[in-house]
Amino acid sequence: MKIAVLADSESAAGYRLAGLQVAVVKDTAEARTVLARMVQEGDYGLIAVISGLLPDPDQAVKREMQGRDLPLLLSLPSPGVAGSGEEPRGYVRRLVIATMGHEVKL
Repeated sequence: MKIAVLADSESAAGYRLAGLQVAVVKDTAEARTVLARMVQEGDYGLIAVISGLLPDPDQAVKREMQGRDLPLLLSLPSPGVAGSGEEPRGYVRRLVIATMGHEVKL
């Protein structure tokens, strides 16, 4: 199973440097189309989506996810969005644990 990130062009390079497969999209409509295709392909175990593109990825592909356990969909904060002051790595770690029920080391 693959891990992928659905991102805008600004944040894509960082995820690529981390060794993740990245799908670059320009807007919400394209993000929804690409995410639906990725879900239907069935090759992905986890797809992380930048929240500025799709704030609720689960809702965006609700129909495509019917009857499927995978992929897990994870919403990542958009770069530059003011948050709680939590370190980004810690935030992502907490989201993955909440989504999957255990820690995944990449």
